[in-house]
Amino acid sequence: MDLKDVLKQLSERAGKVKDSLQTEEATKNALIMPFIQSLGYDVFNPLEVVPEFICDIGTKKGEKIDYAIMKGDDPILLIECKHCNQDLSLHDNQLLRYFHVTNAKFGILTNGLQYRFYTDLEVPNRMDEKPFFEFNILEIKSQHIEEIKKFHKAYFDVDNILSSASELKYTNELKEILNREYADPSPEFTKFLVKQVMPGSMATAKIIDQFAPLVKKSIASIINDAISDMLKNALNAGVEKEKETPKIEVLKEDEKSVDSKIVTTEEELEAYYIVKSILRQTFPCERITYRDGQTYFSVLVDDNNRKPVCRLYLNSPTNKMISFVGDDKKEIKNKIQSLDEIYNFSSEIIGAAGKFISID
Repeated sequence: MDLKDVLKQLSERAGKVKDSLQTEEATKNALIMPFIQSLGYDVFNPLEVVPEFICDIGTKKGEKIDYAIMKGDDPILLIECKHCNQDLSLHDNQLLRYFHVTNAKFGILTNGLQYRFYTDLEVPNRMDEKPFFEFNILEIKSQHIEEIKKFHKAYFDVDNILSSASELKYTNELKEILNREYADPSPEFTKFLVKQVMPGSMATAKIIDQFAPLVKKSIASIINDAISDMLKNALNAGVEKEKETPKIEVLKEDEKSVDSKIVTTEEELEAYYIVKSILRQTFPCERITYRDGQTYFSVLVDDNNRKPVCRLYLNSPTNKMISFVGDDKKEIKNKIQSLDEIYNFSSEIIGAAGKFISID
């Protein structure tokens, strides 16, 4: 089962049982251990998941953290758990104390519903005060799943996670700041804008008070204009598509039959987005497209069949495959058990698309 489906099931379970969980231990058993399992780790194997992991802190011996995910003899991920009704903000210092006395680069603070992911972006070997990523299992979104996948046993790579953690952390913080300024423009932000429209003027407290509602109104106007433009572009695109479509088009009966049999499934689209996510850092993703056929689903560059990235055979639930076309035009097929295994072919996907990166 794909990670997306597993997390969806866990989200549904959390919604049903959260009000009946009376203790921290019940929260662990019902919500947190299944989440760890969703990442590909065997919670019953002490070589992979160590409960009550001992973290000696200075003169304090026997300090324990709820779970440590292990790789060999070293912990790679520490997990501190709380009851599902507890406010996590009251407990992040506890995880901070454990973090610097182990080799783990990542820590999770969770109450089974909210998950906060920490690392040491600001000072080496010292956990940041703010998480670089967080989500609520009751409100799981597609972008969350892509980040969670990086912690899966099959894909866990410290350098890869750290490279995206910095961008993710500061992007989220900037979004929070902009949201606050939109809801209630601060004097500093308003003063900055006043100086742009009234250079040389004294941005007095009175002027700032007068401009604050104008700033809020201007931001709202920008957002409304952006939404309006998006809707207008979508409508125009629809009109242009209608104009391009011949008014009279007669298809042969066999052509109609073939078209009616081709149905692009949600699974095929998810596979397409996985391929795009793999190529995101190395290839202009606006050039990545797909075409669906009767027997296979093609991911292409520039919507051109002569520029294949890969082919996906997903129509059979027991015989899923991903294939690549070599320079000799021969197709090499590889069996996969789930969509997550597409990530195992990242180098082949990047290499296939890379052949066409300089072609306009």
